Amino acid sequence: MRHGVSQKSLAIRARTTQSAISRIERDRVSPSVGTLRELLFLLGEDLEVGSKRRDAGIDRTLNAKNLALSPAQRVKQGLAFAEFVRRNRGSAAARATG
Repeated sequence: MRHGVSQKSLAIRARTTQSAISRIERDRVSPSVGTLRELLFLLGEDLEVGSKRRDAGIDRTLNAKNLALSPAQRVKQGLAFAEFVRRNRGSAAARATG
């Protein structure tokens, strides 16, 4: 009862049933955006919807830096990384069991 309103009281205001409010609170059903907006309005709140760029674990500055390289430089860098992986393959597993 964050707002000091019982499920029954909210249900009466929203012209629905207490069990419908309970199902929403317990994540048994997902209300439509319109229903959620109306319930929040009845509780004295406004629904605000926003978005933001998701952090996908990609370093965009590193991508930009690599794309600034010439194709030959990118190939050279890729080969150097492949050689690093080849030389160090299994090193972590050996250290963990050693």
